[in-house]
Amino acid sequence: MPFKEFLEKSFKIHQITNMTNSKKIWVVVLAIIAFASIYLAFFKPERENAVVSENLAAPVVENDEVYLSDLTNAEGQTVAMDKDKLVFLNVWATWCGPCNMEMPGIQKLYDKYKDHQKVAFYIVSDEDAETVNPFIERKGYQLPFYRFTAAYPPALDGNAIPRTYIIFKGKIISQEIGASQWDRPEIIQLIDKHLAEI
Repeated sequence: MPFKEFLEKSFKIHQITNMTNSKKIWVVVLAIIAFASIYLAFFKPERENAVVSENLAAPVVENDEVYLSDLTNAEGQTVAMDKDKLVFLNVWATWCGPCNMEMPGIQKLYDKYKDHQKVAFYIVSDEDAETVNPFIERKGYQLPFYRFTAAYPPALDGNAIPRTYIIFKGKIISQEIGASQWDRPEIIQLIDKHLAEI
């Protein structure tokens, strides 16, 4: 084998090896990013988890400014939020990955309080029933889903989803923007504390 052919074959082998190594590096980098995203979505450090801190809750606003009217339920009926109950309000969409990640925790929290007479859940999207209902059936959720297409009151307005608010006596006592694990003990303690005041 002439020296020139030997060099060309060696160079090609070196290129293939480098390409394989760079693919391995990309796979490792993508795996690290995926792991970090899941970790931050569900296991945030406690200081970032403001959802149970009443000191960080939104400022007190008038009663009507934190409740939605003109919600449409799954049967197409117009309803308003119940102002006499502790309200769990989640704004979401079927296409939203973080919304989908937190939905099982919301289902568990709902299962715990669904029979409580002083708690109301509102899982709200602007998507129509033709989009939401197949999603609900496919996932098997048994949650009270609503459609809301009007403008949100200033206290509840935002571009990011998911957004979740716990409202009690016209005040937002807790809010979280982004995915969270809603069935964790701190949330249950917060809800139980306020239910004891009713």
